[in-house]
Amino acid sequence: MKNIPLEDRLIFALDMASQQEAKDWVKRLKGQVKFYKVGLQLFLAGGFAMVEWIIERDLKVFLDLKFFDVPETVKNAVQQLHDRGVSFTTVHGNDRMLRAAAEHKGSVKILAVTALTSLDQGDLEDLGFRCSVEELVLSRARRALQHGCDGVISSGLEAPRLRTELGDRFLIVSPGIRPVHNMDDQKRTVDARQAFRNGADYIVVGRPIQRAGHPEKMVEELFEHIQEGLA
Repeated sequence: MKNIPLEDRLIFALDMASQQEAKDWVKRLKGQVKFYKVGLQLFLAGGFAMVEWIIERDLKVFLDLKFFDVPETVKNAVQQLHDRGVSFTTVHGNDRMLRAAAEHKGSVKILAVTALTSLDQGDLEDLGFRCSVEELVLSRARRALQHGCDGVISSGLEAPRLRTELGDRFLIVSPGIRPVHNMDDQKRTVDARQAFRNGADYIVVGRPIQRAGHPEKMVEELFEHIQEGLA
């Protein structure tokens, strides 16, 4: 078992348009949630000032910018994260991009994006892939680990195959967690309990918490499900 505190296992996605809205959510949940995802939308609104504001409160940041560019640019982008206190960041690219990120990561853990949870088999075929989602995820994960990445972003649906084929010495961070019937753009989803039973180390949850009638209660239930999934 990895030595990951229970309180770190849930990453709340701050997918919001303004710094103030994001700060309000952090203030509301910081007694329960210790790990926050800053993605493209919020980073473009608040930049590193938003990241630093979170870290100054002894909280963790997953900076999800999905670097995809020529290897030299990816390397330089990752180096911008040195000494900023960011825990995780993402790269969505080929072998050379992954290697450039991993070789210059400093203390930041590099997570390779495998297949977005908003994509299903039909979407992959539209993009020109002639393999199953599971095979694509496994192939990308295997290459990411070979090139020095610390883990992958993967749906909980593919986590069992990743663990069976690649072992336990890497991180699986699973978005697309839906505790109720799903009505949004996420297609490959599992609930929190099943994600951890399948082998996930962390889950990323945003809209189900934001849209809950009682967000604090939803967070409490998610932690209960995480514990059950790890049991």
